[in-house]
Amino acid sequence: MNSNKPIIKIEEMKTSDVDGIFQIEEASYGEHHWSKDSFYSEVSNNIARYYVAKDNDNNILGYVGSWFIIEETHITNISVSPKYRKKSIGEALLAHLIKQCYKEKIKYITLEVRISNEPAINLYKKYQFASLGTRKNYYQDNNEDALIMWTENIFWDKFKIKFEENINALNSRIEIQ
Repeated sequence: MNSNKPIIKIEEMKTSDVDGIFQIEEASYGEHHWSKDSFYSEVSNNIARYYVAKDNDNNILGYVGSWFIIEETHITNISVSPKYRKKSIGEALLAHLIKQCYKEKIKYITLEVRISNEPAINLYKKYQFASLGTRKNYYQDNNEDALIMWTENIFWDKFKIKFEENINALNSRIEIQ
């Protein structure tokens, strides 16, 4: 094992994780963040799938949330603590969510992202999300437009082959338990 390779674990969000998630929300989004109550509601929401990335000391490094509806998932939020960004944690969370989509026979993944959030857009493009338009004035804090992004059917060979390439590259940079 490469001793320089970070080790994280990804697990389902629990109510005990909400305080740590909320700290990341506040640091990432300022006053325009989800409330603690919103996250508590998601824990018991039958269509919600939320996952947290933790280090060996159980500190929450980031999270991803989505709603699984029939054969589609909508990513509601994904965020990594500012001090842990650019360490492949966001990518690990996205890859974990895609694996869950395979397990639950979800074919399509969609999301909205700020048009100015180039790092996120580049990550989504890497995982074969394509832009299908914009939502004008989507973000309330500054009326910024949101880019609507969507995958093709993730069960198509083209997607699966590229996903495996991305997973192999990810696993060379970070150890996920």
